[in-house]
Amino acid sequence: MLRGFTRKFKPLEILTEGQVEEIHQATLDVLWQTGVTFHHQKALKLFANNGCRVDSEEERVHFPPGLAEECLRKVPSSFRFKARDPKNDLLYGGNTVYFGNMPGMQTVDLDTWEPQVPTRKENYDGVTVLDALDNCHFMDAYTPYFGFEDVPEVMKMLESDAAKIRNSTKVQGTGYANDCEVFSIQMSQAVGADLIGRSLPAPPLTYYGDAVEAALRYIEAGFPVQLGVGGIMGETYPATIAGSLVIGNAECIAGIVLTQLVKPGHPNMVDCFTFPANMKTGAPGFGQIGISLLHVVFNQMWRNYGIPIYGNADTPSSSKAIDFQCGYERAVSFTINALSGANSMHIYGGLHGELTYHPIQSILDDDIAGMVGRFLEGVTVSDETIALDLIEQVGPIPGQYLDTAHTRKWWKKEQFVPKAADLLTYPEWMQSGKKSCLDYAKERMEEILATHKVSIPLTTSQEEDIERILNEARKYYRDKGLISDAEWTVYMKTLESPDYPYG
Repeated sequence: MLRGFTRKFKPLEILTEGQVEEIHQATLDVLWQTGVTFHHQKALKLFANNGCRVDSEEERVHFPPGLAEECLRKVPSSFRFKARDPKNDLLYGGNTVYFGNMPGMQTVDLDTWEPQVPTRKENYDGVTVLDALDNCHFMDAYTPYFGFEDVPEVMKMLESDAAKIRNSTKVQGTGYANDCEVFSIQMSQAVGADLIGRSLPAPPLTYYGDAVEAALRYIEAGFPVQLGVGGIMGETYPATIAGSLVIGNAECIAGIVLTQLVKPGHPNMVDCFTFPANMKTGAPGFGQIGISLLHVVFNQMWRNYGIPIYGNADTPSSSKAIDFQCGYERAVSFTINALSGANSMHIYGGLHGELTYHPIQSILDDDIAGMVGRFLEGVTVSDETIALDLIEQVGPIPGQYLDTAHTRKWWKKEQFVPKAADLLTYPEWMQSGKKSCLDYAKERMEEILATHKVSIPLTTSQEEDIERILNEARKYYRDKGLISDAEWTVYMKTLESPDYPYG
C-alpha cells in the first residue's frame, strides 16, 4: 500500500464553530426549502419512499434535515482503494494525503505554447511518466489527455482508460458519458482494481440522468463514488464564498443521500471544482486566491462531517505556458489546500484549466508535491533529533557536523531535494550550460521514457479482456450511430498501426 504523506499537525481552519454551524444549517435549509432536481425516475421513487417531498412534475426533491444528517453519518471516514499492483493501494481518509494529476484536453508545443491534439504515443508516454513519478499516487479521469488523434469522441475516455491500465498499476479514475462507464468498470474488474467513479451535479442544484445512472453503476460494482461540485461563482453559483459553499455542500449531500439510500455505508468522497468568474470575459478565473479561500472552508466543513475530501481545483492556472505565473498560481493553491485538510489533491501536468497538459509540467509538479508533502510530515522532536550529546561532542569552532553519522542519517530525512530544479552555484551553472528547470525536466522525461517499465505488465489474458471490452464498446457506439463511417475508417486504421499495443 502507498504510504502517501501524513499531515502531522492540525489543519488550517478559518471558520469559527458558530460559522460552521451556520453554514450547515443554511445547507439543510437549501436541501429542504429549495430542493435539488433529479432527472431520474428511479431516484425520485427512492427519495419519495424514504421521506423526501418530491415534486414529480418538476422532478425536484426536498430533503428532510434528519435524513440528510443520518446519511452523512453513514459514510465511512476511511476506506481502501485497490490498485492493479497491491503496493499502490490507497488507504483513503484521516490525515493521509495523496497526490494525483490534473488532466488536459490537448498537449502543447513547448516552443509556441499553442495547443495540439496528442498522438496515441504521446498519451501513452504521458501515462508512463506519471507512473514513474515518486509522489504521484493516483491518476484522475481523462488521463493524461481527454483522448488522442484519430479516436472517435465516444471512445476517447475508454481508450484513455485502457492506456492507464496498460501503462500503470496505480489507482485510476474515470468519468461518464454515453454509458462509457459500463465498459470502464468492466476493464477495471478484468484487472482486479477499483475505480474512482464520479457522479457530478450540474450547477445549480441539478443531477441529470447520466450522473445518477453512473452512481448506481459504481455502487453496484462496489467502487467508491466521488461527488464533485463545479459551479462558477457569480454565474452558476452565488458570487460569495459563503453562498458558493452552501450550494456546493447541498449538491454533495444530495448525492450522498442517494448513495446511502441505495447502499448504506458505501464509500463516498467529495470534491470542489469551483472557480470565480472572470467578469471581464465570463470564463473561469483559474489560479485566483479566492479559490483557496473556498477550499479552506470547504475542507473544514467536510472534515467536520468526517467524510474524505477528493480536492480537485487545486492547480489549474490562467497561464498558457510553463512560466512564473503558472508556478506561483499552482504552488500557492496546492499548498493551502494541503494545509487545510484535503485527502487527495491534483497537480500533475495540467496547465490552463483542463484544456492543456504536458508531462514536462508533471515532472516539475513532482518537485512541488514532494516539497509540500515534506512540509505536511512536520518536525520530528526526539532525543536523537534534538541531538544534545552530539552538540556537546562537537562543541564550538572548530567543531563541525559534516562528517558525523548523525548528519549522514538525518540530512535526507529532514530535507527534500527536488529532481528538476537548478540547485547549482552561479559558477557551476554558467559552466554547465546555464540550464533551467525546464531543461532538467526534459532530460528527466527522456530518461523515464527510455528506462521505466510498469511494475506488473498485463498478462496475456488480461490484455485479451481489455481488447475484448474495447471491441464491445466500439461495436456498441457504431451500432448506435455515434461513430460515423469516416471516423470508423480512420479509427480502424489506427488499430492496425505499430503504435497500437495490442495485436
